[in-house]
Amino acid sequence: MTLRNRRPRPLSNLPTIFVDEVGITLGNIADAASGAITPTLRIGVTGLSRAGKTIFITALIHNLLSGATLPGFQAMTQGRLIGAQLTEHPDNATPRFAYENHLAALLGTPPTWPESTRRISQVRLTLRYQSDRWLKNRMGLSTLNLDIVDYPGEWLLDLPLLSKSFRQWSDEALDLAQRPNREEEATPFLEALKATDTMAQADETAAETLALAFTQYLRASKQDARALSTLPPGRFLMPGDLEGSPALTFAPLPKPSHAPRSNSLYAMLERRFEAYKTVVIRPFFRDHFARLDRQIVLVDALRALNAGPEAVSDLENALTSVLACYRQGRVNPISRILNRRIDKILFAATKADLLHHTSHAKLEAILNRLVMNATRRARFAGAQTQSLAIAAIRATREGRIKDNGDTLDTIIGTPEQGQVLGDTTYDGETEIALFPGDLPDSPESLFKTDESTPELNFLRFLPPTDLQRSETGEPIFPNIRLDRAIDYLIGDKLQ
Repeated sequence: MTLRNRRPRPLSNLPTIFVDEVGITLGNIADAASGAITPTLRIGVTGLSRAGKTIFITALIHNLLSGATLPGFQAMTQGRLIGAQLTEHPDNATPRFAYENHLAALLGTPPTWPESTRRISQVRLTLRYQSDRWLKNRMGLSTLNLDIVDYPGEWLLDLPLLSKSFRQWSDEALDLAQRPNREEEATPFLEALKATDTMAQADETAAETLALAFTQYLRASKQDARALSTLPPGRFLMPGDLEGSPALTFAPLPKPSHAPRSNSLYAMLERRFEAYKTVVIRPFFRDHFARLDRQIVLVDALRALNAGPEAVSDLENALTSVLACYRQGRVNPISRILNRRIDKILFAATKADLLHHTSHAKLEAILNRLVMNATRRARFAGAQTQSLAIAAIRATREGRIKDNGDTLDTIIGTPEQGQVLGDTTYDGETEIALFPGDLPDSPESLFKTDESTPELNFLRFLPPTDLQRSETGEPIFPNIRLDRAIDYLIGDKLQ
């Protein structure tokens, strides 16, 4: 869209933005006051759907509570971490992360993966440790409150909407819907749009019809066959307690031929778009997002690889948009009271257990390519970044098989019921050895549609069943580099 065609942001939005900033500052002051005796570190955990947020948080909490051996977590290997316990969170307005329910699902008979993140939640862990600094150590044991905030990555894709008008968003959304890679999923919505007179009298049934068709298109684009990621508004995919509300009953509309009347369908949906920003996006940004200290972004790169180059490119665009929203950079203890910023970001390619360990370096290289633009921006702002290939709970083990005289590195596990590979549909009971394929040496090849694109086979596996036990009898979940992720996120705060 050319600059002369852009509609200016209404002046009425500016006081709201100012009020948001005041609210953020007051929230930071309140956090600082409550942490005057016991410091608090707020870590955001996000990722697009099925990236493994719930599993990561459950595994993190369980490992810290049970005292499991985490070789890469220095405070633990040095014997300085005394212990951890769940404590009451001071924010009574935000749902608590249902750790106990998620753990029960993983330890059930049979074990199942816990339900995915559908709304924001949080939980507080209080850690007791011995500092390795002489003066601090002389004062006895130290305490750190670790607040973990779990929220859907789809909601982050909404934050750029704050600076867009309904017209701008509609142009972008319709442009995406008309692209060849979305044609099949978007056609029913586009046909419903053509059959609707958007300049006619506002009608609730027409609004609901368009909103439903638009939502179905977004959800279809999210399925494994497409695995697309750039699909705002995020609450259309994960509405939470707002499902069915007027703030979620709108859709993008083509540019009108003349100024719409205030009682037209077009004007009504435009008002609902603005209400979505006011009721949904701003409170999330003000009350949660802008008050984070550190962030882990979980990325299901393998799902995008399974879907092909278009899904990989779309995932890169989504991650770049997501990371552009963060307030990043270093702050000193004084300025942090008024202006909280994220000083560390961890990018984690999840489900590394779906690959043999010999491919993990390639997976990290792919992740680095996906977040390259976001990483540059973060580092320029002064934030630290790191990338890891992880599996918070490992569902497979490794093996080797012979195939036509070749030795192939495989993973061994039980695929979930209904998983399909070739002509085989798995029953959820049969253990298999799978060669998932070779990741390319150059990540750039994954963005190109040509004959050299590797054939990859990634299935979803059931949780592990034969678990080891700690000295106290607690079940221990196998993992891949969870210890290094924990050390990066909180290790320096336990010194």
